[in-house]
Amino acid sequence: MKKVGILSLGRYLPVQVLTNQDIEKIVDTSDEWIVSRTGIKERRISADGEKTSDMAIAAAKDALKNSVIKAEDIEAIFVATVTPDSNFPSVACLVQRAIGAKKAFAYDIGAACSGFLYALTTAKQFISSGMVQNAMVIASDRFTSIIDWKNRNTCVLFGDGAGAAVLGPVQDGGMLADYMISNGEGSDLMGVMADKVRSPFNSSIETAKLPFVTMNGQELFKHAVPGMAEALALAVKKAGLALDDIKCVVPHQANDRIIASVAKRAGIDKERFFINIDKYGNISAASVVVALCEAVEVGRIKKGDKIALVVFGAGLVAAANIIEWSY
Repeated sequence: MKKVGILSLGRYLPVQVLTNQDIEKIVDTSDEWIVSRTGIKERRISADGEKTSDMAIAAAKDALKNSVIKAEDIEAIFVATVTPDSNFPSVACLVQRAIGAKKAFAYDIGAACSGFLYALTTAKQFISSGMVQNAMVIASDRFTSIIDWKNRNTCVLFGDGAGAAVLGPVQDGGMLADYMISNGEGSDLMGVMADKVRSPFNSSIETAKLPFVTMNGQELFKHAVPGMAEALALAVKKAGLALDDIKCVVPHQANDRIIASVAKRAGIDKERFFINIDKYGNISAASVVVALCEAVEVGRIKKGDKIALVVFGAGLVAAANIIEWSY
């Protein structure tokens, strides 16, 4: 089995910034309320007509710009998203066409906010088994397109963006261990459900009401904290390491309170967690890869460091990945 590592990273964030002061004009809330409860100060909002695939393509091109592997040599493309442009074709196929990855097979993976790590582990298995030599993993979500902007409990939390990684064989380090788990018993705590089911045999239903995200924040918190802490601990153990060996933890950027509670429960100083939720809010599956990209850029992660990625999402789904950084 080949050692597999991340060879390059890329990201894309929309230009438009939506601040807490902007949201104060939309719903009954305040900057102090939002920051104290979530840690978010602003988020990025996609432009009119800007699609999930547009952001995914931009992130893919950024990752390729930083990679020795060319688009025409990419053999697999996996896109983690819950806001595709359409039910089909997949965003992954749109990316393949746009970047000219003619050798690649491509498909989307839906695991909500945990999607990037689910896709990362999927790509690792394809490469380590020898089925493909390399792969591109992308997370892209236009989450603001499914938000009810009259609901102050959800509209303050989310933003848009994309991140990408090119994976391939490495001589040393790479992805040391991964862990994934699902708990469908909690699947009703967050979702996007249509009010009515469309039927070709029911002429009284002409259109379906546009569905928005619904969530039970308090119950999600109760699951997210132990779920992320357990995934982190089990992945570290699986890698044959101790928590003290982990130089940096890059978590899903859902809520600063959740991150602080995960750090406390895991027994890790919060200072070892990389956090950028204040700038972008929760960008679903893209949160962890955008944060990883920034952590590398600012020098929080260097070659040889052992790091942990840990996520949690609707479903309920959790995952963690332990990596010895290769560049």
